[in-house]
Amino acid sequence: MYNVGAYGSMIADRVRVEAYAEALRKSVRPGSVVVEIGTGPGIFAVLACQFGAGRVYAIEPGEIIQVAREVAAANDCTEKIQFFEELSDRVTLPGRADVVFSDLRAVLPLFQRHIPAIIDARRRFLVPGGTMIPRKDTLWAAIVEAPKPYGETVDPWDRNPFGQNLNSARQIAVNNVRKVRVSPGQLLTGHRLWTTLDYAGVENPDVQGNLEWTVERAGTGHGIVVWFDADLAEDVGFSNAPYVPETVYGSLFFPWTEATALAQGQTVCMGLAAKLLENEYVWRWTTCIKPREGSGSSVIHFEQSQLAGAVLSTTQLHRMAADYIPQLSEEGLLRRRAFELMDGRASLEEIARRLTAEFPRRFSSWQQALSFASIISQEFSR
Repeated sequence: MYNVGAYGSMIADRVRVEAYAEALRKSVRPGSVVVEIGTGPGIFAVLACQFGAGRVYAIEPGEIIQVAREVAAANDCTEKIQFFEELSDRVTLPGRADVVFSDLRAVLPLFQRHIPAIIDARRRFLVPGGTMIPRKDTLWAAIVEAPKPYGETVDPWDRNPFGQNLNSARQIAVNNVRKVRVSPGQLLTGHRLWTTLDYAGVENPDVQGNLEWTVERAGTGHGIVVWFDADLAEDVGFSNAPYVPETVYGSLFFPWTEATALAQGQTVCMGLAAKLLENEYVWRWTTCIKPREGSGSSVIHFEQSQLAGAVLSTTQLHRMAADYIPQLSEEGLLRRRAFELMDGRASLEEIARRLTAEFPRRFSSWQQALSFASIISQEFSR
């Protein structure tokens, strides 16, 4: 979840805020019913009311929803906004909406459960022929010369002051992606379309596609950057591309295993895939750099994936194996007991006192156990 400072940065992004506000203004009619998924501090829910919405359902699982309630009250919108402190796929609304509004993206729209949330909202919340904001996102990619972020990725492992071999750590580092801001002059190729997410019809959160570029400017390729063009409403949108004013989003940098000298006219091919596993996307990128004709050089291949960028000990891997027979640790037994006691009949103080008596090595006082039980209650109780 974001903190207030992060929400402040998003609100301060005038490009983003003004585009979303204009999309709302164009889409909301007098009396419209609007759903906002991820309302945050409630800025757009209030704006929907100010544009004439008759009812707004504002959904937000984080504690920032309390700020949204206060913002609604301060702007005389309490009667029109109904708040739901829950994930959207766990919410049942009294009726369907004319407009479903969200900005659940991070650097790219492929972020956590953004796409499944949009699919679910379209199916359950939106009236037939209703409006989705955004309407679609188009994702583009280009090869980039980015010595600074690439150096920050590999230099700690390549330039060890003690002369140690840190290749295992370097391998992990180059198999992870990061947010960057690059200038148009750093692009060695034109941009190529990777995918389009049309929210009126998207059904699968996983995306894969192939890309091919011809190098337009000789330089050192460090990887690719990917960005989006957001289509919010008719003639309304914004982008986090390198050649437009900077936004809060940045672009996503996929480093190559090795920085590679590229000559004008060389061909570079890539397969790029994003797969949603539980609540997080796992990226895979495969690169083929073809040599210039007649150069005598070999084709360069890079096979990279965030799975190779994960740090997992042999103990962790053993515990994840299909044939492993698990047994709860003392902490696991404690959590299980806490869940058992949260049966709707005991107060948190009563639960804390029981836990203190049953797990004396873990808790020296019932107040300490209360802090533990309160955290579990906050996350899992209803």
